[in-house]
Amino acid sequence: MAVKIIVLVAYALMIIIIGIVGLRKTKSFSDFFLGGGNVGPWMTAFSYGTAYFSAVVFIGFAGKVGWGFGFSGIWIGVFNALIGVLGVWAIMGWRIKKMSTEYGVSTISEFFEKRYDSSFLKLASSVAIFVFLVPYSAAVFIGLSKLFEASFSEIEYWHIVVAMGVFTSIYLALGGYKSMTMIDTVFGMIMTASVIVLLLFTVNKGGGIISITETLSNINPKLTEVVGPPGWWPLFSLIFLTSVAPFAMPQLIQKFYAVKDRRSIRIGMIASTFFALLIGCIAYFIGSTTHVFLNPVNAPLSFPTGDIGVLDPDALMPELLNMVVPESLTIIILILILSASMSTLAALVLISSSSLVKDFYAGFINKNVNDRRLTGLMRIGSVLFVFISVIIALIKPNSIVAILGISWGAVGSFFLGPFVWGLFSKKMNKFGAISSSFLGLSVCIALFIIWGPKSSPQAGTVGMIVSLIVNPLFSYAFNLIQKK
Repeated sequence: MAVKIIVLVAYALMIIIIGIVGLRKTKSFSDFFLGGGNVGPWMTAFSYGTAYFSAVVFIGFAGKVGWGFGFSGIWIGVFNALIGVLGVWAIMGWRIKKMSTEYGVSTISEFFEKRYDSSFLKLASSVAIFVFLVPYSAAVFIGLSKLFEASFSEIEYWHIVVAMGVFTSIYLALGGYKSMTMIDTVFGMIMTASVIVLLLFTVNKGGGIISITETLSNINPKLTEVVGPPGWWPLFSLIFLTSVAPFAMPQLIQKFYAVKDRRSIRIGMIASTFFALLIGCIAYFIGSTTHVFLNPVNAPLSFPTGDIGVLDPDALMPELLNMVVPESLTIIILILILSASMSTLAALVLISSSSLVKDFYAGFINKNVNDRRLTGLMRIGSVLFVFISVIIALIKPNSIVAILGISWGAVGSFFLGPFVWGLFSKKMNKFGAISSSFLGLSVCIALFIIWGPKSSPQAGTVGMIVSLIVNPLFSYAFNLIQKK
C-alpha cells in the first residue's frame, strides 16, 4: 500500500510540474487551445491515441465486450486502429489542417459557420458538444474509480471521483494543450510498456494462449468463433460506432488543427496506428479472458448476488487485473489506466470548454472579447466541465458501455454528415447539413429511448448512418428545387 501511494504521489507531482512548464509556455488562446498550431508528429500521435483509449475501453468495453463476445471482441480493436486511426489520419488529417488554415477556424463549430454560412449550426453544434461529451467524461471517471475501488478497498468511490476531478482541473487549467501534449507523450509510453506487461501476465496466468482458447471453447464454443454469441449486428454496431465516429469527434479532430505540417501527419499516422493496434487488441483480448478467471466465488464485485447471471460488467476488468497481476506490480496497471484516462479527460474537457467559451460566448455574446480574457474563461470553463462530469459520475448512471454508446452515438450522429461531406464536397449546402445533424441525432435518441440503454451502440450506429446519408440527399434535393 505504501509503495502504491508513493508512486501515485510521484506521478501526480510529475504531471503538475509538466503543467507548470506548459503554463510558462502559454502566452495566448492559440497556445492554450492548440499549442500554437505547431505540434510535432510524436506528440500529436500519442495525444490522439491516448485521447482515443481510456478507462472506458480498458474497464468498461474490454470487460463487457470480452465477457459477451469472447475473442471476436478483438475485431473492435483491429477496426479501431485501421479505420478510426489509420483511416482518419490518411483521409482526413491534412485536409482538416488545410481547412482550418484556409477558413481561419480553430473549432468544428466555427468550421460549420464558415463552410455552411450558418450561425445557427454553429450554436447548435457548440451546445451538442457540451451536452453529449459530459456523459463520456463521466464514464471515464466511473471506469477509473472502479479500478481504484478494487485496488484500494478502504477508499470510498466518491473520494476517488472527487480527487480525480480536482486533479484534472488543476493540471489542465495550468497549461492547456501545451501541457496536455507533453503529458500525453509520457502517458503513451507508459501505456505501451504497461499493456505488454499486462498481456504477458495474463497469458502466463491462463497457462498460455492454447489453454485459454480451450477453456473458452469449453465454456461456450462461440466465444472463440469469428462472431461471438450476441451475433453480427451488435458486433458490427460496436465496431462502426467506435471506428467511424472518430471521423467527426471534436476532441480528436482538434489534434489536426494543432499539428505542425503534412510531414508530421505522415509520421504521426504510422505511430498512432501502431499504438492503437497494440492497445486496442490487447485490451479486448484480456477482456475475453474474464470467463477463464472470474466466477461468483472469487469475484464478488462482478457478481454482486453470487449468481453468474447477475453481472456488474464494469467490475470485471478491475477484479481480473488484480487477479492476474502480482500484488507488487499492480501499481503498473493503476498507472496504465490512470494515464489513459487522464489523457482522454483532458481532451474532452478542453474541447467542451471551448464550445462554451470560444463558440458560444465569444461567438454570440461578446465577439470583441480579448485574447487574455478568452484564455482565462477557458480555464474557468474547464473547471466547470469537470465539476458537472464529477456530479454525473457520483450519480452512477448505467454501465460504461451504455454511457459511451449514447455519447459517441449522439455526437457522431450530429457531426458526421455535415463535417465529412463538408470537407469533401462543395455541393453540400446549409439545408442538407442542418437536416443531417438533426435527423441523425433525432433517430439516435429515439432508438435509444425505444430500445433502451443496453442498445445504445446500435442506436448510435443507425443515427450516424442516417446523418451520412441525409446530407448529400437533402443537399441535392434542395439544389434541384432552387434550379426550378
